[in-house]
Amino acid sequence: MTATDVLETVGGLTSQLKAYAVKLPSIVFLTVVPTGIKPTPEAIEEYEHIVSRFRQQSAGTSYKGLNELLVESLEAFEVGKLLGSVQPLLAVLDHLERMQRDKEAEVGRTDEKRLSDYRAALNKILPGNKPELDGAGRGL
Repeated sequence: MTATDVLETVGGLTSQLKAYAVKLPSIVFLTVVPTGIKPTPEAIEEYEHIVSRFRQQSAGTSYKGLNELLVESLEAFEVGKLLGSVQPLLAVLDHLERMQRDKEAEVGRTDEKRLSDYRAALNKILPGNKPELDGAGRGL
């Protein structure tokens, strides 16, 4: 298993999250939908398949420590918690960068670009990352 394989997994999961996030209304009132809006069973199955494949491939490698984060993301996705799905994937990217810095993993130039792109895509899903809000909260 390589860093490229990790990034392919994160890319697949990010794609699932982006598709799910597009379907959500901009404001969800918890009194109307107290448990959130769940993804389709097909989307959950695909997400689970990606995580399962990674878990099988990472056994016995230095990347097996990422399994817990991916399972955490899956569990949040299954119940419709978008933020709970995004945060573990950002932690996976942080961990991969740390492995690269500590020379535990080799991340090529192309993979560095993908890592940056996936981080940006995941951050766009989080609330408060709207272009019209740029500069908000910085005072006068």
